[in-house]
Amino acid sequence: MPFLEFIAGSISGKKNYILHLTYLRACHNMSLLVHVGAVGLAVGHPLDTVKVRLQAQSVYKGIFDCLSKTYSNEGLRGFFKGMAFPVLTTGITNSVVFGSYSNALDYLTQSQRSDRNQGKPASAAQVFAAGSFSGLVQVFVLAPIDLVKVRLQGQTTAVRYRGPIHCVAVILKEEGPRGLFRGGFALALRDVPCYGLYFLPYEVTRKALTETGKESGTFAILMAGGLAGVVTWAFATPMDVVKARLQMSGAGGREYSGVLHCMRESIREEGVRVFFKGLTLNSLRAFPVNAVTFLSYEMLMKTFYPPTR
Repeated sequence: MPFLEFIAGSISGKKNYILHLTYLRACHNMSLLVHVGAVGLAVGHPLDTVKVRLQAQSVYKGIFDCLSKTYSNEGLRGFFKGMAFPVLTTGITNSVVFGSYSNALDYLTQSQRSDRNQGKPASAAQVFAAGSFSGLVQVFVLAPIDLVKVRLQGQTTAVRYRGPIHCVAVILKEEGPRGLFRGGFALALRDVPCYGLYFLPYEVTRKALTETGKESGTFAILMAGGLAGVVTWAFATPMDVVKARLQMSGAGGREYSGVLHCMRESIREEGVRVFFKGLTLNSLRAFPVNAVTFLSYEMLMKTFYPPTR
């Protein structure tokens, strides 16, 4: 990944002093951006908890009913269940996503980021393919993290898991290592095409808001990142519902044998509308979280690859 390549370059000793100073600045920026990402997740987690409960359980009439019941039964703490794992691992997952995307795009275009910024942009097909590849790679990292998060969020009255570590231990004991990837196929069906789509509206919007030959400004990046998040979640929500239901299967939720069985039973019991549960909450969270995520990414890339003069 670009970050690892940068570290390797600093160790090699070439222009060691300058690289060392740049490395320290990059580490400082990385630390700040990871903290920003963690804060963003913490702020958006209550909405995510409500979204997961709406998707995985059919006992709520809507958003406000879920909010009311969660608060009356569990207090404010109920909205922050399952937050620890995502906050602690946000740096890892974002590194995998953006690192995979950047390297895949380099390979597909046979060019470097600096070349593409100077008039040799990647095609839409190349951006989509690189994004899809990053979605596939991150599934292997995200699946266990997301499973633990969803199971902790889904606990309403009975306390089956005491925390993330205990949740992992129980899953390994009862289901084995494969249990940590329950719902992983649905996650892949959601993320592989949607991460391909994720980067397309970002690149298109960013370029539209940037004058030819100039670096994208903060406003352009924020708007492009936020729009990318909203568009992606509009397409991702149906499979997000299936994923959440499969992850809760066997842990207080209804048992499903697989993706198709879950889809058939959900449609039979609740109609096609079931696949759009949580869409409003996904959209509300998506704009600010993804705007900050892309801004963080672009800031780091400017640190690693300063614009040529």
